Amino acid sequence: MQDNGTQLLTIEDRSRLRVTGVTDLDRFDEREIVLYTTLGELTVNGRELHIGEISIETGELLVEGDIWGIRYGDKDKQSPLRLLGRILR
Repeated sequence: MQDNGTQLLTIEDRSRLRVTGVTDLDRFDEREIVLYTTLGELTVNGRELHIGEISIETGELLVEGDIWGIRYGDKDKQSPLRLLGRILR
């Protein structure tokens, strides 16, 4: 499992993005992928985007397609699953 707060983004030729520190996948389509990471919400925009690999156990995600932009959202925004997990503790 990723260290809380540790994250790595690796972009290859604007066509492959590997993200570590992923805690939840919110939504995705061929133009936008929204996910939650240890550092907050992350949005990937592009064309013909698809998820090549995902592992919630290791917190890794691979996005393939024509990547146009990557944007962090609110750091304090928690994923619904993480919030539920805290409530149930």
